[in-house]
Amino acid sequence: MEQQIQQPKKRIFSGIQPTGNLTLGNYIGALRNFSLLQDEYDCLYSIVDMHAITVRQNPAELRKACLRTMSIFIASGLDPKKNIIYFQSQVPQHAELAWILNCFTYMGELQRMTQFKDKSAKHADNINAGLFTYPVLMAADILLYQTDLVPIGSDQKQHLELSRDIAERFNGVYGDVFTVPDGYFPKVGARVMSLQEPTRKMSKSDPEETYIAILDKPEVIRRKMRRAVTDCDNTVVFDPENKPGVSNLMSILSALSGMSMEAISAEYDGKGYGKFKDAVADSVIAALEPIQKRYDEISADKAYLQEVLSDGAERASALAHRTMLKVRKKIGYAPFKL
Repeated sequence: MEQQIQQPKKRIFSGIQPTGNLTLGNYIGALRNFSLLQDEYDCLYSIVDMHAITVRQNPAELRKACLRTMSIFIASGLDPKKNIIYFQSQVPQHAELAWILNCFTYMGELQRMTQFKDKSAKHADNINAGLFTYPVLMAADILLYQTDLVPIGSDQKQHLELSRDIAERFNGVYGDVFTVPDGYFPKVGARVMSLQEPTRKMSKSDPEETYIAILDKPEVIRRKMRRAVTDCDNTVVFDPENKPGVSNLMSILSALSGMSMEAISAEYDGKGYGKFKDAVADSVIAALEPIQKRYDEISADKAYLQEVLSDGAERASALAHRTMLKVRKKIGYAPFKL
């Protein structure tokens, strides 16, 4: 009987900044889906603290935010044994490869990046070189691990395309060095919009009243939900173009309860937005309660967090070193050993 050869798993890389509070949108759109990937793929989840410093940070708060983000990852269902969860700054090859890839990236490409324009407008007093070149660091994050797939939203497509262009350009000069990554678009999830501006995506960098944080207490969730923008006609119908606020709340309820839009409309249409908003709040509270409980346990266990942190950095560094040995040799650097 022939022995079946097991194909290697494809590798997924995802990076998230530790600044701000992870939101309900992060949970529905990404975090809860990550735990579904850990048996099928080799997954790396990086808390990208190097990206965070393009904006001035309080050092103590940044360290706390990194640990908080890691704790939320684990509380949301990510197994540190099945995944590599680590801080970007603890793997110095990210910075080394970013410098090399800077030399294979054109100014015109970076000038076209829409997020640079957006962030420059928000931080006009600190338009630094890192803000301009951070898409190259993002490319290094991905290419360093020979990543096959990158979970992205529509706002990150431009950065992934740049990563692909850089990889193909480098490979064109030096041969097959980097895996050219593709986008991963999860089958499960919903696009969660701002509670106050429902035509915009819910974002942790926006004012607090516009989003629900994963760690928000039940009374805070209820208050924010009651203040969520709807309209004045009391109809609960899914119509994103004409009723974006109501449609957003319906999407949240559907994603967390499994109810169809038709069932939600049949249940709540004409009964007043108060009852409907309370139902959405109930579903959010029920979904986040076990995560918050697990988070409290994890964040209180400093020894466990340090163990996860050290193990993740060690495993990520081993993969990164393997890629950098190849890159250094190709571009003509002298041999280097750890």
